[in-house]
Amino acid sequence: MGGKTKVAGWLALGAVAGALTTMQLTAIARNTTGALPLEELQQLAAVFGMVKSDYVEPVDEKKLITDAIGGMVAGLDPHSQYFDKKTFKEFREGTSGRFVGVGIEIGMEDGLVKVQTPIEGSPAFRAGIKSGDLITKIDDTFVKGLTMDQAVKKMRGEPNTKVLLQVFRKDENRSFPVTITREEIRVQSVRSRMVEPGYGWLRVSQFQDRTVEDFAVKLGELYKQDPNLKGIVLDLRNDPGGLLEASVAISSVFLPKDVVVVSTNGQIAESKQVFKANAEFYARRGSDPLKKLPEALKSVPLVVLVNEGSASASEIVAGALQDHKRATIMGAQTFGKGSVQTVRQLSPDTALKITTARYYTPSGASIQAKGIVPDVWLDETAEGTIFGSLRAREADLEKHISSGQGAEIKDTAREKAREEALKKLEEANGKDKAPKPLPEFGSAEDFPLQQALNRLKGKTVVASKTQTERKPEDTKTN
Repeated sequence: MGGKTKVAGWLALGAVAGALTTMQLTAIARNTTGALPLEELQQLAAVFGMVKSDYVEPVDEKKLITDAIGGMVAGLDPHSQYFDKKTFKEFREGTSGRFVGVGIEIGMEDGLVKVQTPIEGSPAFRAGIKSGDLITKIDDTFVKGLTMDQAVKKMRGEPNTKVLLQVFRKDENRSFPVTITREEIRVQSVRSRMVEPGYGWLRVSQFQDRTVEDFAVKLGELYKQDPNLKGIVLDLRNDPGGLLEASVAISSVFLPKDVVVVSTNGQIAESKQVFKANAEFYARRGSDPLKKLPEALKSVPLVVLVNEGSASASEIVAGALQDHKRATIMGAQTFGKGSVQTVRQLSPDTALKITTARYYTPSGASIQAKGIVPDVWLDETAEGTIFGSLRAREADLEKHISSGQGAEIKDTAREKAREEALKKLEEANGKDKAPKPLPEFGSAEDFPLQQALNRLKGKTVVASKTQTERKPEDTKTN
C-alpha cells in the first residue's frame, strides 16, 4: 500500500503479503511458436560468458540464470513473477491457507504487533492469547522497528519448535511471557456473525483452496440461527484476491444458475473462457460444497462492501453481482486488477507465474487499471476518508497492462489528493507517529458496515460527499 503510512488490512500470520493473483495452477510443457531470436540469444550467451569469466569475483552460474529469468519476467507487468524454491513455497502457503506458526491474525499499533484475533483451536488460542494483546518481543528481538512482514517471519518456523512471545495486555495493564509451540495452521479466510437479528455479515479475506467450503459452512450456520434472514452483507474490503474458481463459486451462491459470472480472453486457447454460475465451473472432483445451501439465497437482499484494497477475485464477485443487479455495491472504487495469472511449474520447486488473460465482467467491461465503481460511495469513518487516498491501486503500479478498451491517461488529480491526504495525516499525528487505526471490520464501530445495514433496512445511508470516480482510462472515439 502506498505513501509513508502503511495502510494494512488484517494479515493472517504466515499468509503471503500483498495482492494475491487470480490463478490456475498448471504444470504444462509448451513448445514456443515462431522463430527464436537467435542473434539476441547469442548476445545473452555472450554476456553470460563475460560475467562468468571477467567479473571481479567468481559468480554462481545457477544464480545468473535465475536472475536472468527473473529479470525477463519482471519486465512484463507487476504480477508476472519467477518463483524460486523459497518464494514458490510461500506462494503455495498463501493460496492453500496453510502455514506453520502460532495462529494469530495481526495488525500493527504504535509499532507493535497487535493481535486482531487468535485462530480458533490454534496454539495461540490454547495459550490464552486474546484479541487486543500487543506483542512487544519475539524471542530475543524487540518488535519496535520491525515491519509486519519481519514480525511474521520471526513467528513462523518449523513444526514443533518453540517461540517465546512477550505480551502486553492493555486492559489488565500487565506484561507476561508466553511460550508457544508452532504447528501447521489453517487460515480462516471466511468469518461470519449475526450483526443484528435477521442480518448476517460474511467477510472473505482471501480466496483460497478452502474458501468455498468454509463459506458454505459459515453461511449455513447463519441460516440455522435465523432461517428467515432479511439481508446479508458480503464484506470484501481489503480482500486481495486469490483463486478464480473460488470467486466464481461465491458469485454462484447468489446468482441464478447458468448466468455468466466472468469471461477471460488472452493469446492462447485456454485463456478464452466463459465461467457461469454452475458447479461445473468451480466444483472439484465432482463435489459441490454449495449444493445444500438454501435456495432463498438467490433472492435475499444483499450488499457488498468493497474498498481500494479489494482486488482481483473480489472484483470478479463484485462485478458479477453488480452487472446482474443482484447486489448493491457500497464503499470505494476497487483496486483495478483485471488480469489472470497462470502458474506453471518448471520443476518440483520452481514455477513461473505469468499473466495469460484479461477478465471481463458479464457486461463485457474490463476493470483493468480502473476497478469496480460502487453504486453507493462510503467514507471509511463518519469523519471522512484519508487512508483511501493513500492506498496504491493497479493504475499506480509500474508496467501495469492496459484494459484494452481505451487509451490510458495519468490521474494527476489522484496524485494531488494523495499528497494532500498524507500532509493532513502528518499534521494531525506528527511525522513519526502512526495514525489512529480504523475500527476492526465487523465491529460495532465499523461505519461502512452500519451504512450497509441501513441500506438493507431501507433507512437513510450517509453516503460520501467527497469521493468521486477515478478514471485512469479515457476511451477515444474516431
